[in-house]
Amino acid sequence: MSSATFTYEPVGATRDDLTFCPPGFHPMLVRTRLGEGQEVFQRAAEAVLTWEMHRALGVGIDAGADRAAPGADVTVTLAGVIRAPCRIIWTAEEHRRAGWAYGTLEGHPECGEEAFVVDRTGDGTVWLTVAAFSKAAKWYARAGGPATRGLQHAYARRCGAVLRKLCGSLPEA
Repeated sequence: MSSATFTYEPVGATRDDLTFCPPGFHPMLVRTRLGEGQEVFQRAAEAVLTWEMHRALGVGIDAGADRAAPGADVTVTLAGVIRAPCRIIWTAEEHRRAGWAYGTLEGHPECGEEAFVVDRTGDGTVWLTVAAFSKAAKWYARAGGPATRGLQHAYARRCGAVLRKLCGSLPEA
């Protein structure tokens, strides 16, 4: 873990409420149906927890751990140019829920928290939820205004599409 500090409060707010958004931040909640059954859930959970989903997106991931773990520092690199340092705040590995959230550190173009959670509902349907609250921290993120938020939503939808593809070879139960 580096000595970099979080750039926002309240750190960890997405743990219990993926819809939480503090004043002055922009909310994001994107849910994608991945399939059905325990095998799909396990495959999706593993892909999220081990960075496989992010790497399959084509973003650079420099992680301080092979698996998401609280306190691990992660730097996401977009287009080989934009570096976004983060720290894992919480993880979940439960019977029907798995995932993690990171908080932004100094140097990230945005300020806030983002969670990637796979859950299996009572009817067996498996979902990916990408939830965040954020606001611009760097000049270029501020200059992008609504377009920056549009890119965040597109990224979240792409996470779902990529994860669905990673789980696509599994039969639905």
